[in-house]
Amino acid sequence: MHNIVARLAGENPAAQKMKGIYSICSAHPWVLGAAMKQALDDGTPLLIESTSNQVDQFGGYTGMKPADFVRFVHLIADRVGLSKDRLILGGDHLGPNAWRALPSEEAMQRAEALIDAYVAAGFSKIHLDTSMSCAGDPARLSDAVVAQRAARLCAVAEAAAERGTKGTKPVYIIGTEVPVPGGAAEELETVEVTRWEAALDTVAVHRDAWRTHGLDASWQRVIALVVQPGVEFDHTKVVNYKPELATELSKVLAQLPGMIFEAHSTDYQKPEALAALVRDGFAILKVGPGVTFALREALHALADIESELMAESGRSNLRQIVERVMLAKPGNWEKYYHGDDREKRLLRTYSYSDRVRYYWADPEIEAAAQKLISNLNGVAIPENLLSRYLPEQYWQVRRGAIDASPMSIVQSKVRHVISKYAAACMV
Repeated sequence: MHNIVARLAGENPAAQKMKGIYSICSAHPWVLGAAMKQALDDGTPLLIESTSNQVDQFGGYTGMKPADFVRFVHLIADRVGLSKDRLILGGDHLGPNAWRALPSEEAMQRAEALIDAYVAAGFSKIHLDTSMSCAGDPARLSDAVVAQRAARLCAVAEAAAERGTKGTKPVYIIGTEVPVPGGAAEELETVEVTRWEAALDTVAVHRDAWRTHGLDASWQRVIALVVQPGVEFDHTKVVNYKPELATELSKVLAQLPGMIFEAHSTDYQKPEALAALVRDGFAILKVGPGVTFALREALHALADIESELMAESGRSNLRQIVERVMLAKPGNWEKYYHGDDREKRLLRTYSYSDRVRYYWADPEIEAAAQKLISNLNGVAIPENLLSRYLPEQYWQVRRGAIDASPMSIVQSKVRHVISKYAAACMV
């Protein structure tokens, strides 16, 4: 497993101290800055991934094309002091997902342009996700169709890498059992673990597709398979990892030399569960909503502290502005949150799926967040007030691990989550 992590990290010597690797799936600069500081302190590489919804050849919902995202991440790395050779950039769910309403051929042509843009920009970890049906497709695609479409996209990625100047070839992640990005929209009690036979069949059918497309050389860089180890979350509950349910699936890796499993939706798992996942071969741990959930908790707690310390006329009113903007622009949450007005209000703020993460870049909300930080930079936050709203950060301030500035507190809150992943992945 160490060799595969090292291959993912481009043989970076720092990867030798890792038995797994976590993937930060976020485009928020404060989250990425916190993750980079964690990697800097740990002396490890850092894997950052953008999804096909966040970043595409048209800009995605962040407004960034792949090359823009690379520059964005590099600017943050420069500020933090993390060497760019410690960064691994990945593209998640790359395929026709954003264009499912189009006929499959048209959607696949757009997916080809997407893949080309990602690889040309320097992304080196490519998750080929062609599992979704497009207009005119059957409701569920066969593994063979999914694999043929994935191989087609791999060929585009290889051609883009050949044109590149860096001389590096991407590594690939495959898999047809792909969880819904951002967590389940329906209530869950349990999640079915991928059957070991299905995992082997998926690899076999993809191997055949690669051979059909003349991609034998690139097959050596297919390093991971997305499977469901039995972890998921809905709006209010987490399905915990139970190692005993994934035993047969874990054993499959003995028949797949050079491959590991990638686990999506590991957000909110217990620290011991994260360590068990890595131990059992699920060596790429994806986390997205979990880190922005922590960001939201930090900012809301700081807004509550602001309300205690400042006159109403000077406050940022961050919480009220977030709620008002989400109500005025409901497109990113109304299809997912159900119930009466009270239930939807609670979900807008506290849902594990954390769909408020789509709103932090809104100009009005971003301005309020910046005002909150500026306001609290201008006052001394009393320790006893910090204890009331952010007890973990209170103790870190008391111990001298962080100062009491608002940005240090935000970074600490996010790193509290990331550090559990880092610990699970370390030798």
